[in-house]
Amino acid sequence: MSTPELNNDEYWMAQALELAEKAAQLGEVPVGALVVLEGEVVGRGWNHPISGHDPTAHAEIAALRDAARQVGNYRLVEADLYVTIEPCTMCSGAIVHARIRRLVYGAVEPKSGVVESRSRILEAPWFNHRVSWVGGVLAEQCSGRISRFFAQRREQKRLQKQQQQQ
Repeated sequence: MSTPELNNDEYWMAQALELAEKAAQLGEVPVGALVVLEGEVVGRGWNHPISGHDPTAHAEIAALRDAARQVGNYRLVEADLYVTIEPCTMCSGAIVHARIRRLVYGAVEPKSGVVESRSRILEAPWFNHRVSWVGGVLAEQCSGRISRFFAQRREQKRLQKQQQQQ
Protein backbone atom coordinates (compact mmCIF):
# COMPACT_ATOMS: atom_id res chain seq x y z
CA MET A 1 0.00 0.00 0.00
CA SER A 2 2.96 2.29 -0.51
CA THR A 3 1.93 4.62 -3.31
CA PRO A 4 3.87 7.84 -3.96
CA GLU A 5 0.84 9.80 -2.78
CA LEU A 6 0.86 8.09 0.63
CA ASN A 7 4.54 8.88 1.13
CA ASN A 8 4.10 12.55 0.31
CA ASP A 9 4.42 15.01 3.21
CA GLU A 10 2.22 17.55 1.43
CA TYR A 11 -0.55 14.97 1.03
CA TRP A 12 -0.64 14.29 4.77
CA MET A 13 -0.24 17.96 5.71
CA ALA A 14 -3.27 18.81 3.56
CA GLN A 15 -5.24 16.33 5.68
CA ALA A 16 -3.94 17.95 8.86
CA LEU A 17 -5.15 21.31 7.50
CA GLU A 18 -8.62 19.79 7.08
CA LEU A 19 -8.52 18.79 10.75
CA ALA A 20 -7.52 22.35 11.65
CA GLU A 21 -10.89 23.44 10.24
CA LYS A 22 -12.63 21.37 12.94
CA ALA A 23 -10.83 23.46 15.55
CA ALA A 24 -11.80 26.67 13.75
CA GLN A 25 -15.46 25.59 13.76
CA LEU A 26 -15.21 25.30 17.55
CA GLY A 27 -13.73 28.80 17.79
CA GLU A 28 -10.34 27.32 18.65
CA VAL A 29 -6.96 28.21 17.17
CA PRO A 30 -7.01 26.18 13.93
CA VAL A 31 -4.35 23.53 14.42
CA GLY A 32 -4.74 19.99 13.14
CA ALA A 33 -2.58 16.90 13.54
CA LEU A 34 -2.51 13.32 12.40
CA VAL A 35 -0.41 10.24 13.07
CA VAL A 36 0.54 8.06 10.12
CA LEU A 37 1.79 4.51 10.54
CA GLU A 38 2.68 2.31 7.57
CA GLY A 39 0.83 4.58 5.15
CA GLU A 40 -2.38 4.74 7.19
CA VAL A 41 -3.80 7.41 9.47
CA VAL A 42 -4.06 5.91 12.95
CA GLY A 43 -4.68 9.09 14.92
CA ARG A 44 -6.40 12.42 14.33
CA GLY A 45 -6.63 15.53 16.45
CA TRP A 46 -7.39 19.24 16.47
CA ASN A 47 -7.11 21.98 19.04
CA HIS A 48 -9.90 22.08 21.61
CA PRO A 49 -8.54 23.32 24.95
CA ILE A 50 -11.17 26.07 25.30
CA SER A 51 -14.24 24.06 24.30
CA GLY A 52 -12.91 20.96 26.06
CA HIS A 53 -11.92 22.82 29.23
CA ASP A 54 -8.58 21.03 28.99
CA PRO A 55 -5.22 22.83 28.84
CA THR A 56 -3.64 19.70 27.33
CA ALA A 57 -6.12 19.42 24.44
CA HIS A 58 -3.69 20.51 21.74
CA ALA A 59 -4.01 18.91 18.31
CA GLU A 60 -0.83 16.87 18.74
CA ILE A 61 -1.89 15.45 22.10
CA ALA A 62 -5.34 14.52 20.75
CA ALA A 63 -3.79 12.80 17.71
CA LEU A 64 -1.28 10.90 19.87
CA ARG A 65 -4.03 9.76 22.24
CA ASP A 66 -6.20 8.63 19.33
CA ALA A 67 -3.30 6.76 17.73
CA ALA A 68 -2.31 5.06 20.99
CA ARG A 69 -5.89 3.80 21.42
CA GLN A 70 -6.04 2.59 17.80
CA VAL A 71 -2.68 0.82 17.97
CA GLY A 72 -3.18 -0.46 21.51
CA ASN A 73 0.15 0.90 22.70
CA TYR A 74 1.36 4.24 24.07
CA ARG A 75 4.55 3.79 22.09
CA LEU A 76 4.05 4.75 18.46
CA VAL A 77 7.36 3.48 17.13
CA GLU A 78 7.76 3.96 13.36
CA ALA A 79 4.88 6.46 13.26
CA ASP A 80 5.05 9.96 11.82
CA LEU A 81 3.19 12.97 13.21
CA TYR A 82 1.95 15.74 10.91
CA VAL A 83 0.87 19.00 12.51
CA THR A 84 0.04 22.36 10.97
CA ILE A 85 2.21 24.40 13.36
CA GLU A 86 5.51 23.94 15.19
CA PRO A 87 4.84 22.13 18.50
CA CYS A 88 5.08 23.69 21.96
CA THR A 89 7.07 22.29 24.90
CA MET A 90 4.24 20.08 26.16
CA CYS A 91 3.55 18.56 22.76
CA SER A 92 7.23 18.07 21.99
CA GLY A 93 7.64 16.13 25.24
CA ALA A 94 4.66 13.94 24.38
CA ILE A 95 6.09 13.33 20.89
CA VAL A 96 9.34 12.08 22.44
CA HIS A 97 7.58 9.91 25.03
CA ALA A 98 5.36 8.37 22.34
CA ARG A 99 8.53 7.47 20.40
CA ILE A 100 7.33 9.19 17.23
CA ARG A 101 9.83 8.48 14.47
CA ARG A 102 9.37 11.67 12.51
CA LEU A 103 7.66 15.02 13.06
CA VAL A 104 6.51 17.07 10.08
CA TYR A 105 5.01 20.49 10.66
CA GLY A 106 3.80 23.39 8.57
CA ALA A 107 4.25 26.88 9.99
CA VAL A 108 6.84 27.96 12.52
CA GLU A 109 5.49 29.29 15.81
CA PRO A 110 7.80 32.17 16.77
CA LYS A 111 6.19 32.72 20.20
CA SER A 112 6.09 29.20 21.63
CA GLY A 113 7.46 26.72 19.08
CA VAL A 114 10.34 24.73 20.52
CA VAL A 115 11.52 22.62 17.61
CA GLU A 116 13.41 25.48 15.96
CA SER A 117 11.91 28.86 16.93
CA ARG A 118 12.36 29.38 20.69
CA SER A 119 14.45 26.28 21.40
CA ARG A 120 15.60 23.04 19.84
CA ILE A 121 14.13 20.80 22.50
CA LEU A 122 14.02 17.66 20.36
CA GLU A 123 17.82 17.79 20.32
CA ALA A 124 18.08 17.90 24.13
CA PRO A 125 20.80 15.46 25.23
CA TRP A 126 18.78 14.13 28.17
CA PHE A 127 16.08 12.58 25.97
CA ASN A 128 16.48 8.85 25.37
CA HIS A 129 14.74 9.00 21.99
CA ARG A 130 15.53 11.09 18.93
CA VAL A 131 12.78 12.40 16.70
CA SER A 132 13.72 13.50 13.21
CA TRP A 133 11.79 16.51 11.97
CA VAL A 134 10.97 18.58 8.93
CA GLY A 135 9.38 22.02 9.12
CA GLY A 136 7.84 24.25 6.50
CA VAL A 137 5.62 21.73 4.70
CA LEU A 138 2.72 23.74 3.23
CA ALA A 139 3.92 26.52 5.51
CA GLU A 140 2.13 29.26 3.61
CA GLN A 141 -1.25 27.52 3.83
CA CYS A 142 -0.76 26.60 7.49
CA SER A 143 0.39 30.08 8.47
CA GLY A 144 -2.35 31.69 6.39
CA ARG A 145 -5.05 29.67 8.11
CA ILE A 146 -3.92 30.77 11.55
CA SER A 147 -3.43 34.39 10.43
CA ARG A 148 -6.98 34.51 9.03
CA PHE A 149 -8.33 33.11 12.29
CA PHE A 150 -6.65 35.81 14.38
CA ALA A 151 -7.63 38.55 11.91
CA GLN A 152 -11.27 37.41 12.20
CA ARG A 153 -10.99 37.34 15.98
CA ARG A 154 -9.56 40.89 16.07
CA GLU A 155 -12.36 42.09 13.78
CA GLN A 156 -14.99 40.48 16.02
CA LYS A 157 -13.52 42.22 19.08
CA ARG A 158 -13.41 45.54 17.22
CA LEU A 159 -17.08 45.20 16.26
CA GLN A 160 -18.06 44.25 19.81
CA LYS A 161 -16.25 47.27 21.17
CA GLN A 162 -17.94 49.48 18.58
CA GLN A 163 -21.38 48.13 19.54
CA GLN A 164 -20.69 48.72 23.23
CA GLN A 165 -19.80 52.35 22.55
CA GLN A 166 -23.10 53.00 20.73
